[in-house]
Amino acid sequence: MTMTSSKIRVGIVGASASRGFASIAHIPALRALPQFEIAAVGTARQESAEAAARHYRVPLAFSDPEQLARHPDVDLVTVSVKVPDHHRPVMAAIAAGKHVYCEWPLGRDTDEAVQMLRAAQERSIRHAVGLQGQMSPAINFVKDLVADGYIGRVLTATMIGCAPNWGATIDRAYQADRANGANLLTITGGHQIDALCYCLGEFRELTAFAVSQRDRMPVEATGEVVPKNVPDQLVVGGIVGDGAVVSFQIRGGMTRGTAFLFEIHGDNGDVTLTATTRDSMQRQELTVRGAQRGARALTELTIPTKYRWVPDGTPTDSRYNVAQLYARLAESIRGEGQPATPGFDGAVVRHRLLDAIIRASESGRRQFL
Repeated sequence: MTMTSSKIRVGIVGASASRGFASIAHIPALRALPQFEIAAVGTARQESAEAAARHYRVPLAFSDPEQLARHPDVDLVTVSVKVPDHHRPVMAAIAAGKHVYCEWPLGRDTDEAVQMLRAAQERSIRHAVGLQGQMSPAINFVKDLVADGYIGRVLTATMIGCAPNWGATIDRAYQADRANGANLLTITGGHQIDALCYCLGEFRELTAFAVSQRDRMPVEATGEVVPKNVPDQLVVGGIVGDGAVVSFQIRGGMTRGTAFLFEIHGDNGDVTLTATTRDSMQRQELTVRGAQRGARALTELTIPTKYRWVPDGTPTDSRYNVAQLYARLAESIRGEGQPATPGFDGAVVRHRLLDAIIRASESGRRQFL
């Protein structure tokens, strides 16, 4: 597609004036970057779309994602709505020949993700998926430390995280239904296991327990008890990359204790990633510590500035890694780099890994990938 503006003009599907990930991440991220301008917002109702447009001082408002995508003043469509609602606006953007950034998980299931990937490839548009942990300065630093031999040959690694909203209550009833594709396994599990594979390589084989400790849960806001057919606890063990043994666990409902920890042990040293807040791993600044050879203790390692691609002073909250991803996407759209990463192709790889985890859990058999 040909752009007539010096900036990349973005239409955001799911840009509520009062709530949602677009309001706390996408909009402030885009406004931190001089490469972009927000041209349009879209919600389910025209009235709320117009309210959002006034709130964010954006010229165009739509309740129809097809109309938003087709508008000539939109170059890139961002899809930041519930997972079961991703497909329609993503396909509308692709049909209109517009670049598209969709939040993770890409689809309700692998088949839906594959359909979106093939459609995007056929139109030769740039596509990105919101696995923004891959944009974290700390995670990229650790990935390079491992690749450059800082800890020698990787022998083993452990990653543990929390999903505090999967406890005694659930905050969004639709997430309790596996058919909607938005649950502890796909969201928290998907983001975190993606970071593990990004640093150490893909799984070669795995075993898993995706367990539901509660078959029914009350909705936090209303107290209504809803049936639940998705896991609230996840344990994965396996072999990744060049043979490293890894363990991975997401603990649903845990609000205290260690929020996030990624320890990597090699034959020449160790490196760790730890949380600085109780937010999701991909929505915060992480601390890197390392030690080599005979050192008795880990010491904090300064993250080099080359891993930061957004303006100084950008807050290191939910917007930061989203802005990092947009910065890379801008390079791709402007023809300054390769296809955007992580793209829909990477999303399909991750969907297939989650499928393997479910197969391993349900069959009780090791899965070879």
